[in-house]
Amino acid sequence: MSERPSSPAEATALLEMRGVRKAFGPHVVLRDIDLAVEPGQCVVLIGASGSGKSTLLRCANLLETVDDGVITFEGEDVSDPRVDADAVRSRMGLVFQAYNLFPHLSVLGNVTLALRKVHGVAKAEADKRGRAMLERVGLAEKAAARPDDLSGGQQQRVAIARALVANPRLMLLDEVTSALDPELVGEVLDLLTGLRDDGVTMLLNTHEMGFARDVADTVCFLHDGAIHESGTPAQVLGDPQEERTRAFLSRLRT
Repeated sequence: MSERPSSPAEATALLEMRGVRKAFGPHVVLRDIDLAVEPGQCVVLIGASGSGKSTLLRCANLLETVDDGVITFEGEDVSDPRVDADAVRSRMGLVFQAYNLFPHLSVLGNVTLALRKVHGVAKAEADKRGRAMLERVGLAEKAAARPDDLSGGQQQRVAIARALVANPRLMLLDEVTSALDPELVGEVLDLLTGLRDDGVTMLLNTHEMGFARDVADTVCFLHDGAIHESGTPAQVLGDPQEERTRAFLSRLRT
């Protein structure tokens, strides 16, 4: 990894990427990514499919190793190959497009599994925290249900509850509404809006521009693995300066 000088954002950023590059063979997926997420912020990634948004989140969570650049989390260089990746991931919550719930476990069992197995929380305490989290996401009455008994929107809320229950410092959300029927999208976006209002730090990618406009502190437009434009929602979505950003938003409106 190349050494890079510290930046002013480093003093306050919870997560920072500096010069991050990732390739799969000859295909470069991320190009010189510079990104900072401060505590309490909601940073939203937008861009066409294949622009690198999901890979960026996977690199932040150390599910992918970067080829160059530095990633710091809570002041620690987590891109150092000597870092305990599992320990870093235990301080983050990651929610994918697919719900990835265990069908043989109850909703409560899904929410508390990692608490018990990874974090070593006793079952009684894990269940108490799990029920409180299900209450928070509006699913307290579904604690004993199986995932297959829930709608897609409910399953995604369970997945978010599972990620939140360990009190992560950062939530990473990868297109969490893209697999949902249109009528179910709103309930998940309402939950994320509530988390934003509660001060949960989030880095997420989405195609829901209305949601990005309403909740983001910063919007980053990715194209061909690079951040071409970033700023407030009013600037990036309302008055984009880059031609590629304007073209992308224009396609969404047609």
